[in-house]
Amino acid sequence: MMAASKPVEPQSGSSLPRWQLALLIGTPIVLGVGAVYLWNRNKTKDSPGKRNGERTTPEGSASPVQGQDGAANRANRELEDMSPLDRAQGAKNKGNKYFKAGKYEQAIHCYTEAIGLCPRENQTDLSTFYQNRAAAYEQQMMWTEVVQDCTQAVEMNPRYIKALFRRAKALERLDNKKECLEDVTAVCILEAFQNQQSMLLADKVLKLLGKEKAKDKYKNRDPLMPSPQFIKSYFSSFTDDVISQPLQKGEKKDEDKDNEGEAAEVTESSGYLKAKQYMEEENYDKIISECTKEVESGGRYIAEALLLRATFYLLIGNATGAQPDLDRVINMEDANIKLRANALIKRGSMYMQQQQPMMSTQDFNMAAEIDTRNADVYHHRGQLKILLDQVEEAVVDFDECILLRPDSALAQAQKCFALYRQAYTGNSQSQVQTAMDGFEEVIRRFPKCAEGYALYAQALTDQQQFGKADQMYNKCIDLEPDNATTYVHKGLLQLQWKQDLDLGLDLISKAIEIDNKCDFAYETMGTIEVQRGNLDKAIDMFNKAINLAKSEMEMAHLYSLCDAAYAQTEVARKYGLKPPTL
Repeated sequence: MMAASKPVEPQSGSSLPRWQLALLIGTPIVLGVGAVYLWNRNKTKDSPGKRNGERTTPEGSASPVQGQDGAANRANRELEDMSPLDRAQGAKNKGNKYFKAGKYEQAIHCYTEAIGLCPRENQTDLSTFYQNRAAAYEQQMMWTEVVQDCTQAVEMNPRYIKALFRRAKALERLDNKKECLEDVTAVCILEAFQNQQSMLLADKVLKLLGKEKAKDKYKNRDPLMPSPQFIKSYFSSFTDDVISQPLQKGEKKDEDKDNEGEAAEVTESSGYLKAKQYMEEENYDKIISECTKEVESGGRYIAEALLLRATFYLLIGNATGAQPDLDRVINMEDANIKLRANALIKRGSMYMQQQQPMMSTQDFNMAAEIDTRNADVYHHRGQLKILLDQVEEAVVDFDECILLRPDSALAQAQKCFALYRQAYTGNSQSQVQTAMDGFEEVIRRFPKCAEGYALYAQALTDQQQFGKADQMYNKCIDLEPDNATTYVHKGLLQLQWKQDLDLGLDLISKAIEIDNKCDFAYETMGTIEVQRGNLDKAIDMFNKAINLAKSEMEMAHLYSLCDAAYAQTEVARKYGLKPPTL
């Protein structure tokens, strides 16, 4: 169900899985806002005088703060002998002392005095005074005043990082996410993505914006049937699924086996059997309506029809329609155990997409209890465990699946991938090599399993064995020439391996040509266009991917990427700031 269309990533912490696409592209590419935040997060180092990059103090960079014990005595000369700027600096220095003592009202009074005294032509100094007063307002949680003062500071000094970041934090407090994102994007670019505080804020705001937009859009979207290749790939991940098995000619219930005439009549009138026929013909758009006829007529295949209808509801992204059907099948105690277990697997996967891992785990565990020898349960629960970063438990499930179905190439390949992840994250080179040897054994034993080559290629890319990874992707293409996602992965490999942008884009364009419903291809193309500085084209690609999203969570992620690209266009327009491009 979660086969090799995209890299399998754990859902640890707050990360959005496919933002790790940056890791596939690799270091030769300079990453932009959206795909970059998490990639750079671990590289951040605290600067001297900062605590985790946080900016909490007033500023004196325009003219150094005097702050010495004798400063007051040195300032005792007659005020009329001082220039207006000197007097303003004196008021600012006094404000800084009050600020450090936690006396924010007095600090605000002094900064206001400095602003009033400072000549208008001294823009840098004046911007500092406004920023310092904003810092004092921030301590009093006066967010509107913070925004106003930071805006004054930025108008005088458009690349004033402290003022931009302080305004971003205040805008977040005021729930103005769009303008907050623009400010923090500018800060990330100015800091070359090296400050953890600004990257974390950008990450947070992008997620909130993505969730808000996806909630409205997904609820009102038009259902869209995936490509036939995707649907066939989905069903191929099940081996114990009654509804996906082709009907034999004249197939019927046990009680009909002695009456061929009755069987023909059943075949003619059964909505479910018609739906199965449409499946074989790849006429997928008619399946839900035929299943509905079976259910409403009270036919003999109600459980099967409910499960098949629910499955296609899930495929078109209609979890609301799927859940009642799955619930009914699960609660049919007299129904075929295989049907109930399959319904539990699919409901568990649905819960995982909805970011409800506890409910997902409960369904998989229940499926294992009612059908202990169902290989699909262990296979799909193993994939769930990988997503939850519970790799050891995933390996146990894959082993159980392999024990029940020794010929399950998919489970063998995914077990190797789980072992590889465990070794790679544990930095154990010997275990990495063991996992790689395991992949070699899988492709030797199952030379027609495209998934084995695809997962092996991902591991080889991690190990920077690019030439061999390319060979594995070529094997995938030979076996499944219509699998668009393989072309996307191969395109990404060309970028990381040879920095061959043209070939990479050609391969991803080929993926779209093969399957114009491949959201992964549009998303990847958009990410690359961000790197090239083609932000309008990137936004267009992300919007195409959004319309194809198969879950609300996936749509939220895509909106985050789109919003990040749009924020860059606004920052470029307002401040002339752009990240480095390819």
